[in-house]
Amino acid sequence: MQILLIGKDGQVGRELSRSLITLGQITALGRAELDLTNPNAIKKTVQQLQPNVIINAAAYTAVDKAEAHPEDAYKVNQEAVIQLADYAKHHNAILVHYSTDYVFDGNKQGAYHEEDETNPLNIYGASKLAGEKAILDSTCRGYIFRTSWVYALHGQNFIKTILRLARHKESLTVIHDQQGAPTSAELISDITLLAIHWALREQFAPGIYHLTPNGITTWYDLASFIVEQAHLSGARLQLESSKILPILSEDYPSLATRPKNSVLNNQKLASDLRIILPNWKIHVNRIISQLIQIGYFNEA
Repeated sequence: MQILLIGKDGQVGRELSRSLITLGQITALGRAELDLTNPNAIKKTVQQLQPNVIINAAAYTAVDKAEAHPEDAYKVNQEAVIQLADYAKHHNAILVHYSTDYVFDGNKQGAYHEEDETNPLNIYGASKLAGEKAILDSTCRGYIFRTSWVYALHGQNFIKTILRLARHKESLTVIHDQQGAPTSAELISDITLLAIHWALREQFAPGIYHLTPNGITTWYDLASFIVEQAHLSGARLQLESSKILPILSEDYPSLATRPKNSVLNNQKLASDLRIILPNWKIHVNRIISQLIQIGYFNEA
């Protein structure tokens, strides 16, 4: 079986490169190998490789930058997806694509279900929603996994930023009126592998699924948890969790508006794959331990 992984250098892509080895022959491409703003390059690549499974882990994720450069966001998050979905449709290939909580406006009370009305607040969210629609309109064998607050051992993310700042700062302010579930790239990768396994056996229906761990937190509570656990694990930090101060979103202005409620109901995914998803704290603790093992806290 031929598998095409797009976005090999991202947080999710790196983890997928690890987990997909058991499925078949993998061709993993990054930005240097495939320009997703070039439709002809995409067409040529898929026609040459003839993949049975395409996993699109690439995206334009610069949320604030997208407000000033919407055309770039749509080229990657919609137009490139149209090309991939068209190939998948005409070659009966499986297409796995990752989307975001940002397709919602965050005004709902309670967790969002897959069928809830979408209403993105920013260009990034709108372009990702356009990518979802492209897959659904194509009627290909498309699996769309919406996720949130992604992090990994490699790359830049909230957890590593908090730990980096905690090494040198004695106080910190963090937004506390946005809630969601931090999702590890490792979990996304493992669930993707399982999903493809069942999809190949036609025992997992195409469509939209929410892929997040269980539990809810805020950016402020997550930052406090990270610092507390790092201290318990023996990390040398200047910052104590008691010195992390909560602020409102309005106190931290940005070009793009973020949804205040990013909680996604994951029961459809859990039920259809017959699994129990872990609490978000499990993988957060794991990455803290991994960072300690590789000497992250010893860096300047």
